[in-house]
Amino acid sequence: MNATKLRASLSGKLGDILIWLFLAVACVFVVTPLLFMFTASFMPAIDIMKLPYPWVSDHIHWQNYWNGLRGPDGSFIFLRNTLNSLVVALAVTVTTVILSSLSGYGLAKFKFKGRNAVFMLIMATMMIPFETIMIPLYMVTMKMGLQDSYAGLILPFLTNAFGVFLMRQFLLTFPDEVLDAARIDGASEPRIFTHIVLPNSGPAIATLAILTFRSQWDNLLWPLLVVQSDEMKTIPLYITKFMAETHSDEGIMMAVAAMASLPMFILFFTMSKYFISTEGLHSTIKG
Repeated sequence: MNATKLRASLSGKLGDILIWLFLAVACVFVVTPLLFMFTASFMPAIDIMKLPYPWVSDHIHWQNYWNGLRGPDGSFIFLRNTLNSLVVALAVTVTTVILSSLSGYGLAKFKFKGRNAVFMLIMATMMIPFETIMIPLYMVTMKMGLQDSYAGLILPFLTNAFGVFLMRQFLLTFPDEVLDAARIDGASEPRIFTHIVLPNSGPAIATLAILTFRSQWDNLLWPLLVVQSDEMKTIPLYITKFMAETHSDEGIMMAVAAMASLPMFILFFTMSKYFISTEGLHSTIKG
């Protein structure tokens, strides 16, 4: 009996060791490119190209960040392009969270004829690659005169099928008893949604917000089509300026990439606490 327990204990410890080993290796693969980016952003280009790569530079090359802010032409357009990316990403994130939450709530908690057909139709749009609708969407944008504007960057991405799917699946697990109790107390559906459903959907909303913000912050293809002026370009388009230079400086490129990554790190660490939220339902409707 003792031998059996010992083998089971050793087997469990071996399994834990293998899991931790796998996580450590995965962490190395994820962190190494980020570490390379941040260390290279403080190096002159000649040091970055050395083999083996010197992870610690002899001196900190702050000039990379200053030149990254100045831009290839010295116009400091980086600040305006950063503002453009923030406006577009925040606007799309807010509308996606709101519209996806409303749609997911309706599909999860209201029974009506054709509900499943509507949901499957929405899911079917996920199977259509963006490249197949890109040109028709661009033509519509041109006909409406929305090119080179915030409206042209934001309107095509107000919501998405994945957001609807995520919120519906999350709200399917929401207790119907809580909603029924609120209705008995005389609460209207909009009040139930804003005072009960949304406050208790933190994990799903945080996940959807981060994924949506990241997708728009990194979006290169659509802004490349609809934006012509330097003043309306976004961060990905700004970075391509340095790649298009005949004599590109890798240190400046890494500095720009590091500055462009900062908002994503801030957003993730700000909202990551909602991923592990274990609070109970806040079912009290304040008058």
